[in-house]
Amino acid sequence: MSEIQPVFTQLAKALSQVVVGQPALVQNLIVALLSGGHVILEGVPGTGKTLTVKALSRLVQAEFRRIQLTPDVLPSDILGTNIFDFNTRTFMLKKGPVFTQILLADEINRTPPKTQAALLEAMEEQQVTLDGESLLLPDLFWVIATQNSLEFEGTYPLPEAQLDRFLFKLIVDYPDTQSERQMLLNAQAGLQTKRLDLEKLQPIATVEQVLLARQAVRSVRVTEALLDYLLALVQRTRQHPDLALGASPRSAVAWLQASKANAWLSERDYVTPDDIKATAFPLLRHRLILRPEAQLDGLKMDGVISALLGQVAVPR
Repeated sequence: MSEIQPVFTQLAKALSQVVVGQPALVQNLIVALLSGGHVILEGVPGTGKTLTVKALSRLVQAEFRRIQLTPDVLPSDILGTNIFDFNTRTFMLKKGPVFTQILLADEINRTPPKTQAALLEAMEEQQVTLDGESLLLPDLFWVIATQNSLEFEGTYPLPEAQLDRFLFKLIVDYPDTQSERQMLLNAQAGLQTKRLDLEKLQPIATVEQVLLARQAVRSVRVTEALLDYLLALVQRTRQHPDLALGASPRSAVAWLQASKANAWLSERDYVTPDDIKATAFPLLRHRLILRPEAQLDGLKMDGVISALLGQVAVPR
């Protein structure tokens, strides 16, 4: 822990210099990377979602591929297909962009459900089945999907089964006034984000260090009292009067892992209640479903999660 952990603290600082004014986004992305959990980035256009992912992949020296998802993208465009070679008279596998270490699925809600479902097996089992043959994906296989929150025409909302496979849903909001002013000063000085040369970014970590860090995260200690606390929160989501759908058992395991990653990134080898609370919002906001009457009353998901955290006693 003493050798690897400072690398990821430095990684967060380096990413914050590229993505100005998004400290919570940077922190949660590093936590998700350490947890091995996939991420949805949701925000209005122009808030730096794609830039963030490209910069992070460069900083960890990972292989990066991007899929621009549109209504006409087919599952084979993501997974790949077997092509007949007339010279050798055999079928040759042409792998799709899913065979990479960091995959950016840009505007995932603009592609039909059939294409969205092509990622289900890859995200859950870290493998792809083509023509009956299972092909393993890289050890560091991490999907980051983006979507715009304001576009409803021509979009296909992700089904609950796929949403549950994402560890976090991170809201990329507008930066504060000071951060946005710094962006303008950078632009005035000649920095062009459209032509930002990511090759000039000095790598901070390696893929091997990420995999070692994930092993270290698994060894973070959790007391029985905190396990009961986390379980009580999960079960409370299933009994909450304003929720039609609560957290799944998969989300409970993911919540535990994210809490351990948050503790490890904070230079601790044990989990505290604050780690569980810190990861509650990005982990739950896309998994829970409000009842129609709660939506009519104007309730927001983050408000329900905040109230839920106050309803369960914190262990001492």
